[in-house]
Amino acid sequence: MKYHFKIRKQGKWLWAECMESGGWVTQAENREALEKNMREVLNAVLDEYPDSNWIPPLPNPAIKGRNIVEVPVEPKIALATLVRLSRLRSKLTQKQAATMLGMKHVFQYQKLESGKTANPELGTLVKLKALYPEFSVDAAL
Repeated sequence: MKYHFKIRKQGKWLWAECMESGGWVTQAENREALEKNMREVLNAVLDEYPDSNWIPPLPNPAIKGRNIVEVPVEPKIALATLVRLSRLRSKLTQKQAATMLGMKHVFQYQKLESGKTANPELGTLVKLKALYPEFSVDAAL
């Protein structure tokens, strides 16, 4: 899962804006620091969403151009984001999704959406695919 940032120079500063969001911005004095900041802002926004019903914009692979760079999302955050998006598209609550996946407690499901389950078991991924047919682990890469 890779988002696109447009890099601009202003005086001695470099700054970058996420093209998909139109609002996730960061800056730094050099390219190395800017690249680190872009990864940090991207992961922070996706990991610390305001509530479980917020739908972030998805990456747009068609975005190309001068001074555009792809910034990868940390895999566990990408997976959590995709699980949450699949649930919201299915119009399910976290409790309903947990029940449909055979989980005894809703907090088990909430761990999937929070990124706290960095390595879900294969059986869990198979159940997610059955519950959300459009779900793809490949999209998290």
